[in-house]
Amino acid sequence: MPTALGLYYFASGEDLLARPPVILIHGAGGDHLYWPPQIRRLPDQRVLAVDLRGHGKSPGIGHQTIDDYARDVIEFASALKLNQIVIVGHSMGSAIALHVAIHFPRRVLGLGLLGGGARLRVAPAIMQSASDASAFSAAIHLITDLSFASRTGPRLRELAERRMGEMRPSVLYGDFLACEAFDAAEQLSKITAPTLILCGAEDRMTPPRKSRFLQEHIAGARLEVLPDAGHMVMLEQPERVARHLLAFLDSIPYQSGR
Repeated sequence: MPTALGLYYFASGEDLLARPPVILIHGAGGDHLYWPPQIRRLPDQRVLAVDLRGHGKSPGIGHQTIDDYARDVIEFASALKLNQIVIVGHSMGSAIALHVAIHFPRRVLGLGLLGGGARLRVAPAIMQSASDASAFSAAIHLITDLSFASRTGPRLRELAERRMGEMRPSVLYGDFLACEAFDAAEQLSKITAPTLILCGAEDRMTPPRKSRFLQEHIAGARLEVLPDAGHMVMLEQPERVARHLLAFLDSIPYQSGR
C-alpha cells in the first residue's frame, strides 16, 4: 500500500516523468475513490489520488482547518520529491488547492477546481446534524440528497451515501468546520497558476455562481459548467471531466525534473 508522510495514495502513470505530476484532493468526508477510474487513471498522465489524514486508508483524526490540510499536501509532495505539481481539488479539496496556490505559488504548475468556491459556508442543517454523532446518518442522507443532479440514478447516490457513511463522524464534522472557516475571496488575485474551473449546472452545495466568482477573480481562469451534473460532477460526468482535465494538462508547459 503506497504511502508518503503517512498518507495513502493511489498512483497511475508514475513512470511518465515527462508529464507534470497531478495530485487529486477529495472533498469533505471523502477519499480517493470519489475520483472515478476515468480520472484516477487519466491516460498518459502521472496522477496521484491522495487520502487526506483520517480519511479512507490514511490514519489519523483529520484536521479542522484548510491550512493544516494544505500543509499536509505540500509535505506529501515534498516526501515524493515533487517540487512542482498540478493540484486538482473537489469541494473542500478545491479550498485546499486554492490555499496551496495562494501560499505556495512556486510549487503549483496548474490548478483545477471542481465544485469549489472562494468561501465554503456549510448549510446550518448539515452542520447541526454532523455535530451530533447520533444524527450522523441523517447528515449523510441530507448531504447525498443535495449533492447530485435531478437525473442522477439511485445507484450512484446509494454508493456515495454508503461510502460517506464509513467515515468517522468526528472527521466529517472537522471537515465541515474547516470549510465553514475558509475564506479566500480577498486573496484570489495572488493566484498566478493556469486555472481550470469545473462545476455542475445543478450544483446545490456550491452553486455555479461561486465558480463564476472564482473565474472573475483569478487571472486567466477558464470555467466550464457541465449539464446534468450537481456537486459530485466528477462522479456524474466522469468522461467529460476527464476530457477537460486532459486538455488542461496538455496546455501546461512542463520540463521533466522540475
